[in-house]
Amino acid sequence: MTNTTLTPRKLAPPGRTRRWGYRPAEGWGSKAAELEARTRAAGDRLARISGWPAAQVLQDSRATPHGLRQDDAELRLARGGANVVAHDTGPRWHAQLAKAFWNPFIMILVVLLAVMYVQWLQVADEEPFDPKIPIIGTMVLVSGLLRFWQEHRSAGAAAALRALVTTTTAVQRRTDRNTAPATVEIPMDQVVVGDVVRLAAGDLVPADLRLLTAKDLMVSQAALSGESLPVAKADTRSHDYGQSTTTDPVEADNLCLMGTTVTSGTATGVVVATGADTYFGSMAGSLVGERPETTFDAGVKKVSFLLIRFMLVMVPLVFAVNGFTKGDWDEAFMFAVAVAVGLTPEMLPMVVTTNLARGAVAMSKRKVVVKRLNAIQNLGAMDVLCTDKTGTLTEDRIVLDRYLDAHGREDTEVLEHAYLNSHFQTGLRNLMDRAVIDRVLEAEEVVVDARFTKVDEIPFDFARRRMSVVLSRNDLRSSAGTAEHILITKGAVEEVLALCTHMTDGGRRVALDAALRRRVTRTAEDNNRQGLRVLAVATRTFPSGRDAYTVADEDGLTLVGFLAFLDPPKADAAAVLRALADKGVAVKVVTGDNELVAARVCAGVGIDVGAVVTGAEVDALDDAELRTLVRATTVFAKTNPVQKARIVRALRAEGHTVGFLGDGINDAAALRDADVGISVDTAVDIAKESADIILLEKDLMVLEQGVEQGRTTFGNTIKYIKMTASSNFGNVFSVLVASAFIPFQPMLAIHLLVQNLAYDISQLATPWDRMDPEYLRKPRTWDAKGIARFMLFIGPISSVFDITTFLVLWNVFGADSEASQTLFQSGWFVEGLLSQTLIVHMIRTRKVPFIGSRASVPVMVMTAVVMAFGLLLPFSPLAPALSMEALPMSYFPWLIAILLAYCALTQAVKTWYIRRFNTWL
Repeated sequence: MTNTTLTPRKLAPPGRTRRWGYRPAEGWGSKAAELEARTRAAGDRLARISGWPAAQVLQDSRATPHGLRQDDAELRLARGGANVVAHDTGPRWHAQLAKAFWNPFIMILVVLLAVMYVQWLQVADEEPFDPKIPIIGTMVLVSGLLRFWQEHRSAGAAAALRALVTTTTAVQRRTDRNTAPATVEIPMDQVVVGDVVRLAAGDLVPADLRLLTAKDLMVSQAALSGESLPVAKADTRSHDYGQSTTTDPVEADNLCLMGTTVTSGTATGVVVATGADTYFGSMAGSLVGERPETTFDAGVKKVSFLLIRFMLVMVPLVFAVNGFTKGDWDEAFMFAVAVAVGLTPEMLPMVVTTNLARGAVAMSKRKVVVKRLNAIQNLGAMDVLCTDKTGTLTEDRIVLDRYLDAHGREDTEVLEHAYLNSHFQTGLRNLMDRAVIDRVLEAEEVVVDARFTKVDEIPFDFARRRMSVVLSRNDLRSSAGTAEHILITKGAVEEVLALCTHMTDGGRRVALDAALRRRVTRTAEDNNRQGLRVLAVATRTFPSGRDAYTVADEDGLTLVGFLAFLDPPKADAAAVLRALADKGVAVKVVTGDNELVAARVCAGVGIDVGAVVTGAEVDALDDAELRTLVRATTVFAKTNPVQKARIVRALRAEGHTVGFLGDGINDAAALRDADVGISVDTAVDIAKESADIILLEKDLMVLEQGVEQGRTTFGNTIKYIKMTASSNFGNVFSVLVASAFIPFQPMLAIHLLVQNLAYDISQLATPWDRMDPEYLRKPRTWDAKGIARFMLFIGPISSVFDITTFLVLWNVFGADSEASQTLFQSGWFVEGLLSQTLIVHMIRTRKVPFIGSRASVPVMVMTAVVMAFGLLLPFSPLAPALSMEALPMSYFPWLIAILLAYCALTQAVKTWYIRRFNTWL
């Protein structure tokens, strides 16, 4: 085989500016460029092969029209490798398990666990085992194992979908030079370059083929091109010199590409590329490995490091203040470690994972497989959904939309003649024949059989692009009293019109002069421009004295009218798009189909089409120009895989969280580049592997429900972060004030740990909380600056009432010396725990708590349980072991007043905060 060095066209430079929400994984820009270069190189090579004569293709492949010898095929397989494309097999279980624990907060907790364990070892002879060590360890384990279990299970479900398909293909092989070729079935992965493959209806094309022979071959290329209707491939030519009418291998009529499907006809072809060298494989090769960073990943990382930086500032400060004011540096270090544990939202990994897992379970009940947990939140944050047209907005089937006379008026006579043509033909019925038959009631078939008898048939072929049947109407005779035969022809408009000399006009047969011919041609073109596939129907009558007809009889026809077909929009598509728009999700259609069809379908489902941009126009733009274009464009047509991926990247560079819904080979790169890739179980394997979410049914309403689920998941997560971060900040601020002015520790390390543990337990119910309907109406993304601002404004409110509690304990109850420090510490422990737990209900909604919005039952129950625990602990047998004492009953009226004042001030600040910053959670 000759080797050719290909130089891909110069790639557009990557965009230089990008918001923080989108940062590709390291090396992903080069992967995108590699994908573009490989796909173009493969396409250019195939287009060149398409232009070669068949003899040259066979010579280049070192093959013959009779097929390879078996030993030669085995040698080629050993040298060239299996006919498989690169794909992600998913990490091994141990790598997936390790990745589940790779989280900034889990790493901090592991470090803190190590510090606490070393501390305990130093006093192990005198102190009991620190209960916080196994508790934090359990949190870490549960969080990581929960994520691992959910993602491993979903990966298994996706693998099970792939395992359902096993495919073989028919090739011609010879045992030696002197034996005749035999057709054998072999697994697709054993096909090699030079194999002669036999194709028939229903076959999956196993590799890239150059056709040698073909008869009535129709191929569905929707997986590669997005074109909803099958395309015709060239019949065998007497002299096959190749063709050079296109540079796009998908459009070449003498090539069949891997991943496409034969819908009708037969063919043989020689394999010119296998595996990674195919057009399909060129797309797949760059889709393996690290995925680009999504908005969820970037957001979690940014928020995580915000809280970590906050902790790294506050903990040394607490250590220094306590050490200098108390003089006991060992105790100050122990207290600082306890503050570090208190400041670390150690439940964050567990709350996030539980939230995501609950979302995945909820979506699984709606027949959705969530392969990557983070996709749940990305689905909620999504503000742009890019979708292919075929099978997503449309039903992925052809229907007869209208039947028109020559002037464009609906005419049932056209439908009747078309039905007779489709009903009586004996050849393989194509999709449009089935659509015509489906349009007529089944009962009509009985009547038709009774009224007509078939005389002859002139089969379809790709040169004529039409077919005819000749019928005898049992009860119809001419004016002379003799029976007549009627020839009914159906086919491509240009070919049928060229044979017509008359037309039917209002029941009359009139001559088709030049003016009428222009008018009827315009009728067909008008329907074509509306994105419809148009066929013409014509008739001719003959005396009944013969029973054989030929192509020569298809002349002097009378035009009856036109049939217009389309892939209809799904019944629920318009409603789903409206629901998504109501939730702030803009829908953009990115399809490989032509612009006329795309515009019609989009208009049919209520999308404001505007100017349709083609893939060729996308190629002419650099990244900066494309980012400007995608802002205002809704429909992109005739796009190839590289262009689809560029459009997705341009939208992300504009700061959008992008979802992509697709099921074809040509969608795989875009699915991987999107923040959340969505596919269906009937999609090609590479699309399912690239997707984050797989719909087991093509039900668009599931997407709208998924968006709501994702926003609920994110809302509960951000709720926990803001509550915990602001509460922790307030506690540390209070500790700093108390440490500076009180001659003893305001709270012991064990008190901080128990208080923190009790609060964390109350937060276990957060994933089961509900979100206000108003919150779910807009996309939500991580906002690290917003969290920092929330901490600074809301956190110190608790410090105001902590200091109030200090003053009450100091002045009213006389807890003003080391001798009475236990009373002081017990009083602040109870107030701190109750205020921290109660404030959850103030923060969880922007409305008035308990009146405008009530928490879910699990949250209410956990709040009551933890508050009861806090109140009773100083009175329990555990109090002496925890250095606590019973509080006087006169303390509780003060406590109630402080808590009520705390809630009132928080509500007032919340109202001001929302008015000032127009946001809350």
